Amino acid sequence: MPSSPSEFDLIARYFVRPTPQAVLGPGDDCALLAPSPGMELAITTDMLVSGTHFLPDTDPCQLGWKTLAVNLSDLAAMGATPRWVVLAGSLPDADETWIAAFAEGFFSCARRYGVDLVGGDTTRGPLNLCITALGEVPAGAALRRAGAHSGDDLWVSGRPGLAALGLAHRQGRTQLPEKLAARCLAALQKPTPRIELGLALLNQKLAHAAIDISDGLLADLGHLAKSSGLDAEVFQPQLPLLPAGAEPLLARRCQLAGGDDYELLFAAPPGKRHELAELAAQLDLPLWRIARMIDGPGEVHLLDENGQKLSITHKGFDHFAQDQD
Repeated sequence: MPSSPSEFDLIARYFVRPTPQAVLGPGDDCALLAPSPGMELAITTDMLVSGTHFLPDTDPCQLGWKTLAVNLSDLAAMGATPRWVVLAGSLPDADETWIAAFAEGFFSCARRYGVDLVGGDTTRGPLNLCITALGEVPAGAALRRAGAHSGDDLWVSGRPGLAALGLAHRQGRTQLPEKLAARCLAALQKPTPRIELGLALLNQKLAHAAIDISDGLLADLGHLAKSSGLDAEVFQPQLPLLPAGAEPLLARRCQLAGGDDYELLFAAPPGKRHELAELAAQLDLPLWRIARMIDGPGEVHLLDENGQKLSITHKGFDHFAQDQD
């Protein structure tokens, strides 16, 4: 009976690939990386835990893509160019069929965004995946959460809420029409990190601040508002149209607080509206002007069509909150 592959066999077989952007890639005690002249490193880490961040029966190829994509989304929010990643994970067993499919999805995303896998680690344990992603951004130029100005418009990309609707459909909490279900499940299982948008916002000097939406639109907007020391007024009539075929109250809650979107939310001067409209057409990506920044202590207000404040009962996901309904 053939013996099970070792940890090093699995790494060599499925995760060692050429690393043209690294001085030294996998195989030594450390990778060696050389940032480009005049650039700073942007570094982010995210952990995906089975049962918390993804369902245990998630397709491994889609999971491979998503594991990398959610980290690249953080780099996009800073206007950084992705360069390198490190992958660590625990696996319940050495299921080579699962591992091969995961690696296929992972490297498909890596090729799409020009990223080298330069190291990592694996061990036996509950399914848990952790990425550290490194990108480059011109020194002193990174988009930060703290950079918004009073009077800035707030924009969001794409269609926040689709991923949360897809999860609700998978969990049987709602029943979506077939075409909408496919669209929402694609948003959940294969998110698109908005790298091109982040680079354009930085390079064309279109935005003062940005954040990616992972825990919910209102929750992540709250982080930007607090960091910038300003209030945000969200105009409900200017939010993206809710998808036809979904229950409106659930769809609105998913849009405002669902999370798992990995769209970009950014603050831009009102004078950039025309340029942002042109950018949206160029990228074939909807950009929605949904809010504005005003003087205040860092709070988020949701306003109706008459400018009256609406009650906010749920802003987004918190790993340590008692109620996540």
